[in-house]
Amino acid sequence: MQLLYAIMLMMKLARIHRKTEPIWHVQLAIGIAIAVQLFLNKDYVVGPRNILAGLELLLLIAVSLPARVSNKHHNRQVIRRFLSLVLLAMITVTNIVSLILVSHALINGSTSGHDLIISALIIFATNIIVFGLLYWEIDEDTADGKPDEKRDFIFPQQTLPPAVTKQFAWNPTFFDYLYVSITNATAFSPTDAYPITYRAKLLMTIQALASLATIALVAARAVATLSS
Repeated sequence: MQLLYAIMLMMKLARIHRKTEPIWHVQLAIGIAIAVQLFLNKDYVVGPRNILAGLELLLLIAVSLPARVSNKHHNRQVIRRFLSLVLLAMITVTNIVSLILVSHALINGSTSGHDLIISALIIFATNIIVFGLLYWEIDEDTADGKPDEKRDFIFPQQTLPPAVTKQFAWNPTFFDYLYVSITNATAFSPTDAYPITYRAKLLMTIQALASLATIALVAARAVATLSS
């Protein structure tokens, strides 16, 4: 009953979240990230699995908090974003450590091919969700028509001629950043939005390297192990 009440409260808070963007898809993505952690082998997690799930639950609550709707709430928005970024950074580091532990187990031959495939898929999915959230958060203050030099990403819709853009109001939403994360994790390069700041390029580099390690080192070897 308390869990149901908490979910209803977060949905209510989401209605007055930042801009006019609905964030049910953000909550869904974090919920998926929490769920898949329950299937990750405990040997590949730093500490109990409940710790990572707890961090992600705190992140879910943080992004559901109402954002700034007036200047007097600016400090609340800054705190919300800082908390979200700290939690995302902790989850990212934990996920990368899990990848290192899986790679170590692979090298030592102390795990089965089945465990490797499951672990690789979980790490890969978490990687996509977390970096999508990171891109969404860091670019939050630059998606409301601010000068291009203050943006972290440039989307194709933002480069269209004024005669076209004036016909519709477009701002990137979480799904746009999730798509950027998916393409960067699979193509290892930007195929939609382009990073134009050092921090955006650094994050995309880290994600691409982690995805490459997951796919090439872990998943490929696991399939080879099963087929042998």
